[in-house]
Amino acid sequence: MIADTNIEEKLHQKAETFAQMMTAYLPKEQGQQKTIFDALSYSLLAGGKRIRPIILLETYQALKEQEKGGALRASQLDIINENADFSWFKTLDDIVTKFSVALEMIHTYSLVHDDLPAMDNDEYRRGKLTTHAKYGEDMGILAGDALLNGAFELVAEAFANIKDIENSTDAITLYDRVSRAYQMLSSRSGMYGMIGGQVVDVERTGSVLSKEELLFIYELKTGALLEASFLIGAILSGANQEELIRFTKIAKKVGLAFQIQDDILDVTSTMEVLGKPINSDEKNQKTTYVTLYGIEDSKKEVERLSKEAMEELKALKLENSFLTELVSYLVNREK
Repeated sequence: MIADTNIEEKLHQKAETFAQMMTAYLPKEQGQQKTIFDALSYSLLAGGKRIRPIILLETYQALKEQEKGGALRASQLDIINENADFSWFKTLDDIVTKFSVALEMIHTYSLVHDDLPAMDNDEYRRGKLTTHAKYGEDMGILAGDALLNGAFELVAEAFANIKDIENSTDAITLYDRVSRAYQMLSSRSGMYGMIGGQVVDVERTGSVLSKEELLFIYELKTGALLEASFLIGAILSGANQEELIRFTKIAKKVGLAFQIQDDILDVTSTMEVLGKPINSDEKNQKTTYVTLYGIEDSKKEVERLSKEAMEELKALKLENSFLTELVSYLVNREK
């Protein structure tokens, strides 16, 4: 399936706006450790589709719109102004934005460490030198560490926002949401999530994996942060249990389809299109869905997962059409 250029344009626009928003939340340079600030900013601002934070923000927005009976409210990512004053993000909106930036910081740290010589040893990502290739392996490690630590520093600040809520009942409700979102972020990025998947991926490199082993890696290494993206947005919006269950199903199906599509693109695309080396899985002797089942069956599985995810999303009866377009795009993208 050919990707919709319209959704690509919308996604690019929202990614640019998010990057602009994100700069207001980056660590401020001070002291003699200038290199770490440079390396952190280089890593985080090197481009990318910003898929995870956009999913978080759009899920939050979709459920808030539904809560208001479909009443329109400007999404943070639809307000595009080079001189925009982002001080209007108050309380919950500010908390949601902090979580979205933290999520992107965690995703970026995982890429920085994934590119290291001890891991995939890649020198290009998003068409640019990887962090370790530009700053050295030592700074590549430290930049990843700083991004992860900075993410949780930022989320910790979200709790401070709650003091601005005058009504004690509202404050307790918000504290509960932020606590659950914090737990979701930490668990999905840690040993039971992304890191756990990475560990098994590293240990099994060079071995032929069973389907069960491969899906375990995919669910954790790739799927966990995508799941966090949907669920943190839903939790912060005040989603009910049924909505959380549906978003969990959507996230798992999208996460798996996303990774299988990544496997397909690794052997069918070009470095110019992807912005990173192709055939890297073959180079690193990794089992993928394509090596187990071939390209055609892999495409059929992506199509099946995509259809099921869209059915779950449709059942939620959300007003946000972009979220529907985005889910479809993620599993049918060409880069």
